[in-house]
Amino acid sequence: MKEHFTLDKENDILTAQKMSGSEAIIKCLLAEGVKTLYGYPGGAIMPVYDQLHQYQDKIHHVLARHEQGAVHAAQGFARISGKVGVVMATSGPGATNLITGIADAQIDSTPLVCITGQVNSQLLGSDAFQETDIVGISTPVTKWNHQITKASDIPKVLAKAFYIAKSGRPGPVLIDITKDAQFEEFDFSYQKCIGIRSYKPVPMVEEKKVQEAAALINSAKKPLIVWGQGVILSEAESIFKGVVEKSGIPAAWTILGVSALPTSHPLNVGMVGMHGNYAPNVLTNECDVLIAIGMRFDDRVTGNLNFYAKQAKVVHFEIDPAEVDKNVKADVAVLGDAKESLTQLLPYLKEKDYTEWHQRFKDLYKIEYEKVIKNDLYPTKEGLTMGEVLKEINKQSKGNAAIVSDVGQHQMIACRYADFNITKSNITSGGLGTMGFALPAAIGAKMAAPNRDVVAIIGDGGYQMTIQELGTVFQQRIPLKIVVLNNEFLGMVRQWQQLFFDKRYASTEMTNPDFVAIAKGYYIDAQKVTERGKLSEAVQEMMSTEGPYFLEVCVEKEDNVFPMIPSGASVSDIRLD
Repeated sequence: MKEHFTLDKENDILTAQKMSGSEAIIKCLLAEGVKTLYGYPGGAIMPVYDQLHQYQDKIHHVLARHEQGAVHAAQGFARISGKVGVVMATSGPGATNLITGIADAQIDSTPLVCITGQVNSQLLGSDAFQETDIVGISTPVTKWNHQITKASDIPKVLAKAFYIAKSGRPGPVLIDITKDAQFEEFDFSYQKCIGIRSYKPVPMVEEKKVQEAAALINSAKKPLIVWGQGVILSEAESIFKGVVEKSGIPAAWTILGVSALPTSHPLNVGMVGMHGNYAPNVLTNECDVLIAIGMRFDDRVTGNLNFYAKQAKVVHFEIDPAEVDKNVKADVAVLGDAKESLTQLLPYLKEKDYTEWHQRFKDLYKIEYEKVIKNDLYPTKEGLTMGEVLKEINKQSKGNAAIVSDVGQHQMIACRYADFNITKSNITSGGLGTMGFALPAAIGAKMAAPNRDVVAIIGDGGYQMTIQELGTVFQQRIPLKIVVLNNEFLGMVRQWQQLFFDKRYASTEMTNPDFVAIAKGYYIDAQKVTERGKLSEAVQEMMSTEGPYFLEVCVEKEDNVFPMIPSGASVSDIRLD
């Protein structure tokens, strides 16, 4: 159907002549500024793909090799751009294959709009071919979902979907659209959603609570800041840096929060959590005021809650009221967007010097350096370590690369040792811990930030879960750098088996294929490194290659990631070996 529409710029209203529901979907995406769409076609979504073909000069559709790959790519796109990622799939198995990525996005607060096709409305509930109740299935793992059976509902529902996905604490939204609604014609108009009566995405910051928080912070003798992804999601990096520098308080990060403050900043004291740095974990149980900013006290951060920061007064800056007092009781809770909250806090903060307190961090870092870091980054043993690979990537990228990691030992090593000078640079699966995340997420990240180096750091286990997305890399000509750290084990599971199951390596040793040959089969330049002397040259070649590049590095099979807080232990019981 020919394009006949006008945009009322004052009211942001898009109007047009009569059109089909499938064309209306494309118009809605265009109105929301969508230029990249990830997906996989099938019968129940075919009318939309037919219309998408007519608009391929305006929306670039990326054909993934599996719907899980498509949704992870949309996540990577969203995480590095700050925009809503969009993914589309057909009904039945196409829709259910999105669920892992949707669940991942829900727990990691990633804004997605997922559009699924559905069987004709008159067939709903009849167990028709490729019919599943995707609304029911996705309800626990979406911020909102809705099924459309009438074309006239498409504009208002999609407008609402984009608003809900991005506003407040972001998250995934799923819209299921029956096939007859895609064919049905109606008089189209579109207006962006700017509010929903029953939905208050951002709590109003209470000045009194900010003042109470400032009073506690200013009275502290041994304060500690722990920040999370909320700082990045609210684009509060600049004001957060101002708060840290004015207050002089040591600041530690969760794995999703890293890169909000450069890793080289003198007040950045490292990562908290199960494989975090020694000093911030131990001193969590010595600080007198714990200031949590945009983080949710995940169990991987806190360890055993019965022993977590019991001596400290807790100040919690958080946008989601459901996260306050859920795991850790706050003495002062400041609800609201982090950028607004910190902006109000800054004038109340006093400039203080915590010389002795900072020295405690430095002393504990020296212990960790001698027992762990030095061996990871400057090994004297024959086998290659994961840490020295990251050190070489830091050198070649100058700390400006976006690192997309999968899940496992390599993930913890990447988070611990990658240099991050730019925000939105650490893209990984945090809460759900999704193996197979990295390769497709890196595809989306590189497409969203084509001028940045994007390096995927993946283990040999997780890599094979979505290895077919090399086809997407090849077809889309994405100049992505892929590094597989191959220890021929499901490394993190093997580490636990070694430490807690008397080295019974049950189903964790892997017999791997020729990864280099597979990459070359997709016409991707590739090489394999087994010796330390060839590592630097190989990384340099990878980073300087204009197109996509695959690098396999064979590392020691039974290396472990330390420090480590054993499951159920206190953060101050962290092991260095």
